[in-house]
This record gives sequence, C-alpha cells and structure tokens, in this order.
Amino acid sequence: MPQISFIGDIMNNAYARARKAWEARELSGFQHLAKLQADKGAAAIDVNIDGTQRVMVRLPEMLEFLPKLIPALQEATDVPLCFDNPSIDYHRTALAAFDRSKCSGKPILNSLAPSRTDLAGMIELIKEHDMRCIVMASEKFLPDGGSAQSFKPQECYETVKRFVELLVEKGNRTIDDIIVDPGLAPVGADTYGLVSIGLDTMRLVTADPHLKGIHFSVGLSNFAWGTPKAIKPLLEQAYLTLGARVGLDMALANVEHISGPLPEEHPLVAQLEDALQRGRATEGESVETAGFRQAELIMAICSEYIDEDE
Repeated sequence: MPQISFIGDIMNNAYARARKAWEARELSGFQHLAKLQADKGAAAIDVNIDGTQRVMVRLPEMLEFLPKLIPALQEATDVPLCFDNPSIDYHRTALAAFDRSKCSGKPILNSLAPSRTDLAGMIELIKEHDMRCIVMASEKFLPDGGSAQSFKPQECYETVKRFVELLVEKGNRTIDDIIVDPGLAPVGADTYGLVSIGLDTMRLVTADPHLKGIHFSVGLSNFAWGTPKAIKPLLEQAYLTLGARVGLDMALANVEHISGPLPEEHPLVAQLEDALQRGRATEGESVETAGFRQAELIMAICSEYIDEDE
C-alpha cells in the first residue's frame, strides 16, 4: 500500500485564518500558514485565494496580489507551491513571480480539465516551467471539442489516457509528473455514487501497465462535508485507507488534522467500505435510490461515533 503525501490546503478562503489574511492582504498571515503546513510535513502547499460562499474575490484582485504573495511564501518555506485556479492568467502571473531556485521540488499546476478555456496554453506553461500537474478525471472530452461530467469509471479512465498522451507529447512530461484527481464528493450527500466512481477509476488506471507510476490525489476536505465535526477527521482518514488500496498516494488536506490513513483494522474502515458497497445501484435500481441509501448509512455511522464520544 502506498504512503500518502499531502498538499496542504488551508491557504484557502474557506478557512477563517486564510480569509482574514486575504481581506487584510496580510503577507505575514499567509507566511504563517505556509510555514505551519511545511512544519507539519506537507509535501506541497496549495495556493488558492479564490472566492468562496463567505467572500467574493475577483480575478483582477488575485492577479494584483500574486506578485507580492508568491515571493513572500517562498521566503517562508522552500516547499513546492501548488498553484490552484482554473484561470490561465492566474498561473501565468503566479509563475512570473515564482523563483524556482528557492523551491525544493517541482511546482504543481492545479488543475487541467477538458473544460479549461485554454488547455493548450496551460500545457505549454507546464512544459516551460517544468511543472507537475493535477488533471481532473471527472470530466470527459466530447467528440465535438466540448466537455461533460463523467458518471462512469471507464469514461474517467479514457480521460486519464487522453491527458497522459497530451502531457507526454505536448508537455514533455513523464508519468511521474502527472497527478490524477479521480473526483471525490461529500460522502453523506453523494446521490450519484461519485465516491465509488473515483475508487473504480483508480482501479482501472492502476491496472494499465502503460500508466504505471502515475499519481492520484483527491480534495480530501470535500469528503466529510456536512458530517458532524467530531467524526470528520476519522472519516477522511478512513477514506485514505480505502483509497490507498487502489493507488491513492496524495491528497489535498488540512495537515493540522490529518496525518495519514486509519489502520486497516479500525472498525470505521470496514463500516465506510460497507456503506459505499451498499450504495451501489443493484439491477433495476436507480443510482439516486442507491445514493440515498448510502447517505442514510453514513449518517447512521456518524451517530454511532458521536454517541461513543459522548
């Protein structure tokens, strides 16, 4: 089973400390978050200053701040930065301010997806700056040049193969430079079976000998969204245990709360595995019906663990 390395994700306006630093444009606040995550063992640090439900952020605001932020982060730590935004202008601006000589490894572009408006330009940036990259497997390329959400593991697998072809041929990347995000939904509200689709996608990709050495990462903080605070870290760690079985070796996560998977023998691992298995649609059953069953099972597990804590 592979070890899990973490991309620290608390430099994000969903978190209060990051939001406070952003609203004040306080570089020392961002530096504190960067050093904190590096000291906790983060292999990379996600740089996400985009808006959330709590705060609106416009792209010009980010582009204005990045030339100040990136050098400040590199003063605080030499851990690789993971530039996280769908806009190619964000990545161009961040990389223009980035000093590779002050970084202990390759920076990461997060993320490529079939729906990106300038996918070719992003791949060129990755090549020019010798970057690793995260690719989204949960979208598929359409024959007409468009894109759509994938709801089948085979479609996600085909997306991965297409991205590998593009990145090797046009981006001069190796398999080791490519990190696949198979998708991860909130498990308690996953009425389309997306969690299981992601696990099945990793199974398909790892079974392909031509893709040996590829990496996988998920946005772990999404997984336990909506569940009681007391069980969130345990649920996230239980998912890591299941994911590691099928090749997961990286995760965007809050490294203050998550240090690794749960032991295989922990009862929550088997409970989560059972809930996901029973959340798969049987013959003649809709995906939504199975998904609601999975949600009910997850809520029952949460109640059990809260009762134990009390």
